[in-house]
Amino acid sequence: MYLPPHDPHVDDPMRFKPLFRIHLTERKSPTVECMYGHRGPHNGHIQIVKKDEFSTKCNQTDHHRMSGGRQEEFRTWLREEWGRTLEDIFHEHMQELILMKFIYTSQYDNCLTYRRIYLPPSHPDDLIRPGLFKGTYGSHGLEIVMLSFHGKHARATKITGDPNIPAGQQTVEIDLMHRIQLPNVENLCNFNELSRIVLEVHEQVRQEQQQQEDRIEDSEGARPPTEKVWEPRDRGAAALKEQPVQFVLPVGVTSRNEDYPRTCRMCFYGTGLIADHGFTSPERTPGVFILFDEDRFGFIWLELKSFSLYSRVQATFRNADAPSPQAFEEMLKNIQSLTS
Repeated sequence: MYLPPHDPHVDDPMRFKPLFRIHLTERKSPTVECMYGHRGPHNGHIQIVKKDEFSTKCNQTDHHRMSGGRQEEFRTWLREEWGRTLEDIFHEHMQELILMKFIYTSQYDNCLTYRRIYLPPSHPDDLIRPGLFKGTYGSHGLEIVMLSFHGKHARATKITGDPNIPAGQQTVEIDLMHRIQLPNVENLCNFNELSRIVLEVHEQVRQEQQQQEDRIEDSEGARPPTEKVWEPRDRGAAALKEQPVQFVLPVGVTSRNEDYPRTCRMCFYGTGLIADHGFTSPERTPGVFILFDEDRFGFIWLELKSFSLYSRVQATFRNADAPSPQAFEEMLKNIQSLTS
C-alpha cells in the first residue's frame, strides 16, 4: 500500500507499507499472511470478489493489539502516519480529526475491499500531464487526488478521503474557459482584491449557465441550432511558453506548507467541494486554480481562506492505464457512487 508523505511535506516521495503477502509454491496451495501490526506476519485470507475487485481478511486480529492498549496503539499509529507525537499537535480541532481518523481506520483490522482504479488518459491539449497528486488539506493532512481533463474542464477527484469529503468525490473542478489574470504582487497580498476578481468571474459563469439553460428551454420541440464553441488548442504547449509571474498568497489565507512556489504560469476560475462532517450539506464554492509548473498546482478556497498545494506522485504504477476514455469515465462514476 502506498501512503502519502508526512504532512505537510507534499514534495516528499510516497511511503510504501506492506499489508499482505502471498507465498506461492509448486507443491502446496498458496498461503496468505497479514503484515498488519507489530508482532510479525500471521494468518490471513484474500478473496476475489469479482473482476477488478478483491477483499482481504486477517484471521488473527489479536496480533494487531499492543500491550499498552488503545493508547499505545494510537501513539504508534500517530508516529507512523503523521511522523509526530500528540504533544506536537497544539491545534485542538486537528487533534479531534486525527483521533477520528484513527478510530475509523483501526476498526477494520485490515479487513478491506480493494477496487481497481485507472490512471487518466492523456492528450496533447491537456494543460499538464494528468495523473495522481499529493495535496495539503489543512488539518486533515495530505491526501491523494487524481487530476484528469474533460474538454473545457479539469477535475481533481479524491482517491483518499477524510471525515468531510470522502474518496471518490470531485474535490476541485477547473473551468479552462475562464482564465484569471492575477493582480500584481502588491495587490495580490490583498485578499479582498483577489476575492473581487474571482467573484466577478463566478457571476459571469453563473449568467452564462443561465443563458444556456434558457436557450435549451426555448429550443424544446425543435432541433437546436448548431453552435460553434471556441475551445483553446495546445493548452499544454501554451502553458509551457507562458512566462512565469510572481505569486504570493494573500494576507489571511492559511497554508499548511509555507514552502510553496513563488512564481506561477496560469490561473483559472474553479470551484472546490466543501461539506460538514459525514459529507453533510456539501456545496461547491468559488476559488482559484494556480498552475505552478508541470508537476505542481494549487487551489485557493475563497470561503475557507485556505490554500492547498498539490505535487505530482512520481511513483510508477504498472498496467494502470485506462484501456479507453470510456472505461476511465465509467470508473470515475463508480467510485463517486460509492460515497454519494
